[in-house]
Amino acid sequence: MIDLRSDTVTKPTAEMLEFMMSAEVGDDVFGDDPTVNELQEKISSLFGMEDALYCPSGTMTNQIAMRVLTQPQDEVVCHKYSHVYLYEGGGMMSNSMLTPKLLEGDRGRITAKQVEESINPDDVHYARTTLVVLENTMNKGGGSIYDLKEIESIREACDKNGLKLHLDGARLFNALVETEHDPSTYGKLFDTISICFSKGLGAPVGSALLGSKENIKQARRVRKAFGGAMRQSGYLAAACIHALDHHVDRMRDDHQLAQSIGKILQELSFIREVMPVDTNIVIAQLDDSLSESWFLEELKKKDILAVPFGKNLVRFVTHLDFNQSHLDKFSEIVNGIKP
Repeated sequence: MIDLRSDTVTKPTAEMLEFMMSAEVGDDVFGDDPTVNELQEKISSLFGMEDALYCPSGTMTNQIAMRVLTQPQDEVVCHKYSHVYLYEGGGMMSNSMLTPKLLEGDRGRITAKQVEESINPDDVHYARTTLVVLENTMNKGGGSIYDLKEIESIREACDKNGLKLHLDGARLFNALVETEHDPSTYGKLFDTISICFSKGLGAPVGSALLGSKENIKQARRVRKAFGGAMRQSGYLAAACIHALDHHVDRMRDDHQLAQSIGKILQELSFIREVMPVDTNIVIAQLDDSLSESWFLEELKKKDILAVPFGKNLVRFVTHLDFNQSHLDKFSEIVNGIKP
């Protein structure tokens, strides 16, 4: 089976498993799991931020950040296709009583000008605009990368208007590998950053929320209300440490394979368009006469898995368990599919 549904489907490598099993652990609820503490120190230092909090998922770290940085009845500015709005179960509303202000934008990316224009007046009839959330890379934008200068302009707009800025950086390392920016550059621009270890980095479980000591202290309280810490979670944190040490640079392989998939798909007669491939996500649009369900079923018959991504849209994501031999097989199979 060639599984291209997501980069979350990977299994730990033999080296990662060995590192996990040799981890020293404690009780993270008491704050004395040394491997969790090491991971939190490692990731916060990498981004030049004061502290970090290890959590089970990126959804949890995003939701904690929004709770910490806002008050009930506040408004969150984000793209209409952002993960925090589309794919987190209405969490910003149910967990924090927030209203989303949904913006358009090129491949999921918003601008400083849009942010400034979206801020509500100081009037009791309107929700108070207090937080901006960016997503980099942008999932629904086909793994698109924000221009750093635009992020800097958005930060300036936030400072000018007293807004906080959070980054959903679930796939931020994919962007960092492509741009070669120093992670600490991002740490200077955002109040909080969510980093996912179980996507391109290939760890089995976990995300971290990065921020100031004050924000992370409050985040611990919120995490408790959202379900709490995971006791001897150092075994999982060890996988994240291994991933940071060994799986970052290899993401370039994922990006090259994704570009190859894009070229293969673009040559198919029934593919109308392939979104630009910047990182490890490929989104293909089928001809209007064909449905995404038809294509997915044809792929599944030949042991290839992908996911529907909207009307006539199918998404493929490369990862560390997908290699050149899989690509060759993929090419052979899709070129044999006829509408």
